[in-house]
Amino acid sequence: MRYIKIFAGNLLMAMAYSFITVPNDIVNGGVTSLAMICAELLGVDVALCSNLFTILLMVICAVFLGKSYFMGTVCSCVMYMTMFTLFSMSGISLHIFPPAAALIAAVMVGTGYFLCISGKSTAIGFDTVALILNKKNPKINIAAVMCAINICVLIPGYFTFGLMSVATGIFFALVQSLTLNTITRLSKRSASC
Repeated sequence: MRYIKIFAGNLLMAMAYSFITVPNDIVNGGVTSLAMICAELLGVDVALCSNLFTILLMVICAVFLGKSYFMGTVCSCVMYMTMFTLFSMSGISLHIFPPAAALIAAVMVGTGYFLCISGKSTAIGFDTVALILNKKNPKINIAAVMCAINICVLIPGYFTFGLMSVATGIFFALVQSLTLNTITRLSKRSASC
């Protein structure tokens, strides 16, 4: 069941990023958005940048989160890198009104993060940092830390993608965080019953 959750989470996130956020220039502050900003500034491929950040976060996970999370994260890393690269190469994209695109993608990504985290894996995003902080202090809210980091990443996105993309990205980050928080609370509530 663990690896099914990890697969489903990565499938949702890879589809959201490659089919919705990247083609619509929606920067949400996550690792893929950081890769979009770096790719634009450096003139390199988005998937290459995303894969490099992913590998770096996987190493950080191994050092700070331990063997169980690392094993799930290795699986998650391979799944996400493969799916994101293949989906990006497919040329499929959903071009719709940016706030609607952001809403759909944010719910998919928030749900994907939940599935990966509940499967004892990172999604090899900024959830890795949030999980490390939560491990040090369980009172730290994972979704809130991810949202704060995402908003910080959005600042250079303004210079690369403009105000509309950043405003849409902040909306995305808030909806993603709300989705992750809501599903986490509902899951904890149903587990305690």
